Amino acid sequence: MSTICVHGLGYIGLPTAAMLANHGHQVTGYDSDETVVQSLANGDIHIDEPGLRAFVTQALESGHLTVSTEVEAAKYQIVAVPTPFDDETKEATLDYVKEAGEAIAPHLREGDTVVLESTVPPGTTVEVLQPTLEKSGLTAGTDFALVHCPETVLPGDIITELRQNDRVLGGVNGVSTQAAVRLYESFVEGDIYTAENATTAEFVKLIQNTFRDVNIALANEIALVGEDYGVDSREAIEMANTHPRVNIHQPGPGVGGHCLPIDPWFLGYDSEQLDLISTARNINDSMPGHVIEMLREELGSLEGKRIALLGVAYKGNVGDTRQSPTLDLAAELQEAVADEQKAAADGGRSQSAGGIDIRLHDPYVEDQTLDLIGLEESVSDADAVVIATDHDEYEELPIDRFEEQMAGSLLVDTKAVLDVDVWTKEGFTVERI
Repeated sequence: MSTICVHGLGYIGLPTAAMLANHGHQVTGYDSDETVVQSLANGDIHIDEPGLRAFVTQALESGHLTVSTEVEAAKYQIVAVPTPFDDETKEATLDYVKEAGEAIAPHLREGDTVVLESTVPPGTTVEVLQPTLEKSGLTAGTDFALVHCPETVLPGDIITELRQNDRVLGGVNGVSTQAAVRLYESFVEGDIYTAENATTAEFVKLIQNTFRDVNIALANEIALVGEDYGVDSREAIEMANTHPRVNIHQPGPGVGGHCLPIDPWFLGYDSEQLDLISTARNINDSMPGHVIEMLREELGSLEGKRIALLGVAYKGNVGDTRQSPTLDLAAELQEAVADEQKAAADGGRSQSAGGIDIRLHDPYVEDQTLDLIGLEESVSDADAVVIATDHDEYEELPIDRFEEQMAGSLLVDTKAVLDVDVWTKEGFTVERI
């Protein structure tokens, strides 16, 4: 068993630290945020993830996991810090990676191994982290091992996926790679693949998520084309997927989460070759706008309307709102009504008061910064309801209560969770992407 210091106690770092501790390693979980460290020391888990509270508590109570605002010397230093994305420039912010390297350098010893797990543009390990670490006077690949091992977990099942998913490891040389393999073999039940170098390992993670994003963009464009022909795109996709070499994803209101909307841009961070990929990104980013057009087609002007958005999380049955298409939709609805009001004022036409009333509901999200309300309150007197996330609860929405409480009868089901025939028979207009 080894000594390990995990940098960053967020969505990846905290579960990883607990996993390593629960497999017998002596782990220090480091975070520069004193509030996070103090909360964990008090047994308060700041991340909403099934089973994580008990898993982290087990690690803390065993004594194999401690949390600190101080970096500790360790045989393995694992970097799992955020890499924020700038929506305007489409570039990664690598400051946290640099800061992690600077924090590790004074504690780095001959024979240690540094693993970068953060999702980063190709070349970051050797071009950003390596020179920062080598300020210690030690040389990567000779005095210490340096490796990239991208995380590949899915929120809602992080603990299982940390253990069972295959992993890709790529070091600055073969000795580095093998040093990391020994650590990951201690808890990974899936296969471990070794890449030729760290940049290849970085590239692999990015193209995995880019494939999914481009596939969803294809599904969204199929849905838009299908509307022109009056074709149910979901039925068509289902039938197309019966072919053994076809696997088209499903359309929807956009793409969210920390990976799919961001990783394709990371892939092109130092390349000018993005074409299909950037087009796919633009298609997926345009889908909230398409939902607005669907609403306008049935409601006309959106000014003064009451719209309930059901599902704020970016995917079903989790509380994660990172890069949520629903929040994009809410913002774009506000902008659309502001544009309507400006056009009315410029044309000398009268305007109704109040703009647009947008209600947000989600049974999983606990974000106190969002104005979330109950289901009945959200649909009360609503002119339209948009189902934006495929939570299981939305498959069993109470038709009778919707009939009693809604002012209108329009349902925009962007995730195809409703039985259209059943709701239509009750007098609702159901539109699907």
